[in-house]
Amino acid sequence: MYPATNNLMAGPFWGNGPAPGAFYNFPGAPINAGAMQASRTETPGEFGTQRSYYPVTTGTSVVGLMFKDGVVIAADKLISYGSLARFHDVDRVFRINDKTVLGVGGDFADFQYIKRHIDQKVIDDQCLDDKNEMKPRSFYNWLTRVMYNRRSDFQPLYLDLVIGGMQDGEPFLGHVNLRGRSYTSNVVATGYGTHLALPLLREYSENPTAYQELGQPQATDLMKRVMEVLWYRDCRSDPKYSQAVCTASGVQLDADCFVAQNWDLAHTIKGY
Repeated sequence: MYPATNNLMAGPFWGNGPAPGAFYNFPGAPINAGAMQASRTETPGEFGTQRSYYPVTTGTSVVGLMFKDGVVIAADKLISYGSLARFHDVDRVFRINDKTVLGVGGDFADFQYIKRHIDQKVIDDQCLDDKNEMKPRSFYNWLTRVMYNRRSDFQPLYLDLVIGGMQDGEPFLGHVNLRGRSYTSNVVATGYGTHLALPLLREYSENPTAYQELGQPQATDLMKRVMEVLWYRDCRSDPKYSQAVCTASGVQLDADCFVAQNWDLAHTIKGY
């Protein structure tokens, strides 16, 4: 039977270690726990503590399709807090100017950050009043540099961006991800839409000239079908979605589109 007191257990578990609830004082940098705690609770920067190391409130798929007279981009209006369908009426498709539209997937807080800089660029163009507006390809290249710069600083913006518009009379459609990787294509999809939307649009994504035979009515009908499939299969999606169509005559933004749902076959699904 061991004695009540043991010299081996009398000393501290960690010599010169922190007291319970305190911080370790490193040799050569004597900082008391109170000062360290105060420094950690300070509000750094103009916009408070920034924590963008993992996405929290996210939007799912964005789909873009190029047709002979322009570009159509669509995304549902749900922002999820983890797996919780938290915000049900948030636009993720935006008109930048009469030549450019933008679709956003990923962390919405990161987009709110970059949206301030985008708005400032638009205001700068308006203040110059030199009849020049930011073109879609220029906007696409700028976003590529911004995203790659943040990735190189190990502070990426967790976004999937789809940029579309009209430049020099020709439609343009491109994609930029959180690492700054970018590409242009006739069809662009992000998130779960990469697996569900692209197969439905394979005819136009694999044939470089197929979009030249596609009119605006056919393109919007295809987009309705794609958004319907995403609503059925993607648990982070929503039946209400926004859609922007950019042509030579300008941008038409419809923020109140709805999926034409049909659940007649649901009773055949096991567990329904």
